[in-house]
Amino acid sequence: MTDPRQVDARLPSAYLVPGSSSFAEFLAQQSPELLPSRRSLPAGSAADLAPHGTTIVAATFSGGVVMAGDRRATMGNIIAQRDIEKVFPADEYSCVGIAGTAGLAVEMVRLFQTELEHYEKIEGTTLSMDGKANRLAALIRSNLGMAMQGLAVVPLFAGYDLLSDQGRIFSYDVTGGRYEETAFHSVGSGSLFARGSLKKLYRDDLSADECVTATIQALYDAADDDSATGGPDLARRIFPVVGVITSDGYHRMADAEVAAVADRVIDARMQRPDGPAASLT
Repeated sequence: MTDPRQVDARLPSAYLVPGSSSFAEFLAQQSPELLPSRRSLPAGSAADLAPHGTTIVAATFSGGVVMAGDRRATMGNIIAQRDIEKVFPADEYSCVGIAGTAGLAVEMVRLFQTELEHYEKIEGTTLSMDGKANRLAALIRSNLGMAMQGLAVVPLFAGYDLLSDQGRIFSYDVTGGRYEETAFHSVGSGSLFARGSLKKLYRDDLSADECVTATIQALYDAADDDSATGGPDLARRIFPVVGVITSDGYHRMADAEVAAVADRVIDARMQRPDGPAASLT
């Protein structure tokens, strides 16, 4: 006879029947209190109470796409963290960079990673690039209530599309609006300056190494004009996180590789502080 005091170790029936391939939908049905968007907040803006991530840039090249993010998180006028990571692999062929409320953004990335993994296990195949971009849009949309109170999350999504054999970039607004970008894009407080930098540096025939250098140059320019964006920290040897995605999948560049590129950029800036000039021909 079974001791009634023993805990039933069997899974609830909801875990044993076919259902949605969306992990977020399953979680909303079974344990909605675990979703970031279901948490209650006091009235008023909470924007100054949490660290914020700043600038993310992405650019395509003939064999894929590069995404890079600076390492600074701010809280009002204070540097909250100097070595935060803002670029994460979403799955084997895509990545996401975060700008906005850092804690919520990292939590959203983890939920997005689980969402893609859950879909692959349930359906036996991976989502298309458009499908991944749409799933991320739905997660952002579910955070709209917090965004209206100042805790916005605005990611940048990029990946290699195996169907079209090219790198693709998607940007979003706080309502979950999804927009495909051409060639390059940037989000965050320094995005205006980063995009301006990429406008003069970007070419359609960039190699992977040249594309990485262009993104590092763009982050340098963003840090030069935006106090919330962190430039290369030579004293602490803290450099941007750079992810490269090709037909072979996502690869995070080693810190030593990024440092070598950043050192070359900085050496050149000693001679020309405003950076390389765009060709007029």
